Amino acid sequence: MSQNTHLKNMINKIKDFLNSNQAEVDRQENVKKSNKQYTVVMYIFFFMFLCLMGYFLYFQMVAREKYVNSPYNSLQNVMAEHVDKGKILTNDGRVLAETQISNDGTRKRVYPYNNLFAHVVGYDTHGKAGLENKENIKLTTSHDVMFTQLYNEVTQKKNKGDNIITTLDYDIQKVAYEGLGKFDGAVIVIQPSTGKVLSIVSKPDFNPNLIDENWKQLISSTDSVLYNRATQGKYTPGSVFKIFTTLEYYNENKSTYKDFKYRCRGGEAASNGYILHDAGNEKHGLVNLKTAFAESCNSAYAHIAKSLDAKGFTALCDSLLFGKDLPLNLETSKSKFSFNDNDSDFIKMSTGIGQGKTLVSPLHMALVACAIDNNGILMKPYLVDKVQNANGDTISETKPKKYKELLEQNQSGIMQEYMEEVVKEGTATRLKGQSYKCFGKTGTAQIADSDDTTNAWFVGYGKKEGYEDIAVAVVVEKSGYGSKYAIPVAKKIFDKYFNTKN
Repeated sequence: MSQNTHLKNMINKIKDFLNSNQAEVDRQENVKKSNKQYTVVMYIFFFMFLCLMGYFLYFQMVAREKYVNSPYNSLQNVMAEHVDKGKILTNDGRVLAETQISNDGTRKRVYPYNNLFAHVVGYDTHGKAGLENKENIKLTTSHDVMFTQLYNEVTQKKNKGDNIITTLDYDIQKVAYEGLGKFDGAVIVIQPSTGKVLSIVSKPDFNPNLIDENWKQLISSTDSVLYNRATQGKYTPGSVFKIFTTLEYYNENKSTYKDFKYRCRGGEAASNGYILHDAGNEKHGLVNLKTAFAESCNSAYAHIAKSLDAKGFTALCDSLLFGKDLPLNLETSKSKFSFNDNDSDFIKMSTGIGQGKTLVSPLHMALVACAIDNNGILMKPYLVDKVQNANGDTISETKPKKYKELLEQNQSGIMQEYMEEVVKEGTATRLKGQSYKCFGKTGTAQIADSDDTTNAWFVGYGKKEGYEDIAVAVVVEKSGYGSKYAIPVAKKIFDKYFNTKN
């Protein structure tokens, strides 16, 4: 009996031991599961921390100026309470904008050249525009001597904001502005090898010194006076668009493009019977691709457009900045292009010669000209050369930087050759025989189906030994042929730059 009892006790102890071991195993498994869950949670929080830090760094290094420079950011008013906004100057030190302080302490932003730099420099009341807007954070930041800043804080005086030395050239700006004369339109001048913007002109214009007095009139104007046509304008390109049509034809016919032949009889018929005419119904006779480009033969390019691959053409234009934000720190617009397989022949023909639904800005066309001249490489355009403190010490300096390879060298080489032919034998012979060498494309863009009103275009570049090349885009609104109205403006700019400037 006692042995049975002892045996039962032994069995129960063994069971208890096994049960306790299983409980310990279960406990350790639960601990492991808990540890895994804690680890997962820890990694999630660590990842969220990294994301937060990444966004913080992105904001500080990339997006800060965009948000701080918003004209609706109240932080700007706080900064303005402690800093007198710095000056904006040309590349040779002429003051374009400065803060004047009257005897009673009243501060006013003044613009010594009135309308001349209106759109590019902008204004500082009723919101902000131009460089006054985009570079506001630099202008309202002070890097003055630390002792001076401390003294001003103690004596409750404002510090002097940093000054901006722009790439803008007074002489080029003046000749471009005067070149447009009584016409509305736009001009932009850029150095292709550096990206420096030398001139931005837009008409109609305004006097930024009189913004307060004329504000209601300006915002109600049907002429969109405050609109910077050079960077924001959306223009029908007319024949300057043949640059893109030529490139697409070349892409699709690299081995045979030189064999292209077409007999121009003054018009090209669509399948529905509509005829797209050459300007003045001119008959160019037998042309190849180069002479068709040089003489701006609408019939030949309408014929070409009917055969182009829609996907390829769209891809080309996408790669050449259509539908893209343009890389200039100023208010800009996106160019538009549409070319589809299901478009009618007439729509395709119209698009191929720069009519149709295509819209471009002068800035966009100037950038394309820059890339052509620079063997396909587009340098990032910029307007701020240096930032200096009130004592003239350089705080920062912009270095030329590659933005993108827009064209392969063989593509840019073709366009260089063709744009040279335009000046030698085509529609821009007024630029032939100068002390400098010019390359370009003219355009005459019909702006309404109801009448023959046209905008005149010139897009091109010039070069001379010992000088940096310059690219120019000119639009003269409601004027006439590009060869008659836009080329004279461009020629005045080339003459001033290459003949009178070092």
